[in-house]
Amino acid sequence: MTTQQAPAIRVQGLEKSYNKLEVLRGVDLVVERGSIFALLGSNGAGKTTLVKILSTLLKADSGAAWVNGFDIAAQPGEVRESISLTGQFAAVDEILSGRENLVLIAKLRHLKNAEQIADSLLERFSLTDAAGRKVSTYSGGMRRRLDIAMSLIGNPPVVFLDEPTTGLDPQARVEVWQAVAELAEQGTTVLLTTQYLEEAEQLADRIAILHRGRIIVDGTLAELKQLLPPAEVEYVEKQPSLEDIFFALVGDNDPTGTGRSAARTN
Repeated sequence: MTTQQAPAIRVQGLEKSYNKLEVLRGVDLVVERGSIFALLGSNGAGKTTLVKILSTLLKADSGAAWVNGFDIAAQPGEVRESISLTGQFAAVDEILSGRENLVLIAKLRHLKNAEQIADSLLERFSLTDAAGRKVSTYSGGMRRRLDIAMSLIGNPPVVFLDEPTTGLDPQARVEVWQAVAELAEQGTTVLLTTQYLEEAEQLADRIAILHRGRIIVDGTLAELKQLLPPAEVEYVEKQPSLEDIFFALVGDNDPTGTGRSAARTN
């Protein structure tokens, strides 16, 4: 099987402990190419540990994994060339402008036409109007979108997003959701870790729940819904959710123009 035929990510029996604390206890999963795979779990479930192992930042105690067809233990260099990792906090230089951040990363990666690459990503992530502003003036959602844009320089086929909307307000989260959805639309494989159930529901083609170091369920949203029988009720008065209230009050003040409807349709 060639690297292009293999799943984007394949994990078999990964285990990892810190002293006597078992963090991963035999994790198995498969992520198909061009999909968004959401890994759900509470704090301490092992999500970040798994991402660090898959991105070659940490060694597993046992088990095996392949990213873009490359063995993470035997071919770490090839794995690193195939991926990009965005952590829980935006890794951007606040002194530089948005465009300067992108140009810098493109030049560090020895890519030609760094300015053209930067301009293309600014347009793709709706940041063109703010391209010349210092990142210190950006909102949380704008910083995170810039961070994701920076991770795409070099066109990595696999992107790891480790809790990308942590600390963002509801409107900024919608901006990031739209950016993530567009990655998959253009063929990038996304492994997304999150604590937010709604985030996985909105974005993921497939969802796995990591609990106490093991994958306890893995399937599409429709498949997961079949695990519980539907509730039978005679009459339901729908009360507005907090999300309904928030967007009703703020109206169309969405700087990306995507709004609530875009998030729900992706």
